Amino acid sequence: MTAAVTYYLSQHPSIVTFRWSHTQSWGSTWSFLVISIAVYLALSSLLHLILSLFVKRGSRPAPLTPVQALHSLIMSIISAVIFAGILFSAAAEINETRWFWRRSKTPFQWLLCFPLGTRPSGRVFFWSYIFYLSRFLHMLRTFFVIFQNRKLTVFHLFNNSVLTIMSFLWLEFSQSFQVLAILFTTLVYSAAYGYRFWTEIGLPRACFPFVLNCQIVFLSCNVVCHVGVLMLHVMKGGCNGIGAWVLNSVLNGISLLLFLKFHVQSRKQAPVKEIVKVL
Repeated sequence: MTAAVTYYLSQHPSIVTFRWSHTQSWGSTWSFLVISIAVYLALSSLLHLILSLFVKRGSRPAPLTPVQALHSLIMSIISAVIFAGILFSAAAEINETRWFWRRSKTPFQWLLCFPLGTRPSGRVFFWSYIFYLSRFLHMLRTFFVIFQNRKLTVFHLFNNSVLTIMSFLWLEFSQSFQVLAILFTTLVYSAAYGYRFWTEIGLPRACFPFVLNCQIVFLSCNVVCHVGVLMLHVMKGGCNGIGAWVLNSVLNGISLLLFLKFHVQSRKQAPVKEIVKVL
């Protein structure tokens, strides 16, 4: 059983021979990224505007609970599979390539800082590509939030757009830190979406804001790891894709500030239960 799981998560030929290519990988061009983000922002804003103009305040929201529950279940399973896949793949890559970098890095440092010259091919980048594609499925939640709560926040749109852009940059520039970033993100998503599925099928809620706490833990780990990448880049002779990492860090910083602003403003205007619904 273990051998079969290992094979399908890290040793399958499609995974081992994967290569990020503008001609062979679906959604791998800059034009696709820009157009898809623009369409997402336009459709979200248009839907919010239409509902604001033609649906009376206080009216009952659309009955989307079964659809939301199915989406949450699918996202939880996909996130768990990506987490397991990149974990097994990272272990395999470390075992096979450590002879090349073991004098200058530990395995944990490799997770933070790819050696210079790393190309976007192989096991880790296959799961990075699957994570990138899953971002588009994740965007559907925005439309559920608009239908259910008639709310559309700048933080929500910016956060979804930024994560999609960053996952594209990870592949395009073989950016360092992406393995840990995907592990953190998929672990949090698996738990958060699993909890959403639990509550959306009518089971009892936790006595604390579970999803909000997951978001805070994720952002905190993200900040700590970014500091680690910077230290390794300075002390170990450079990390691959550092230019993309700088942009990644700036976008993460903006996202963190928007999250804190949104959280503070929401706490003043609504109870925690309502805040969690729009995250």
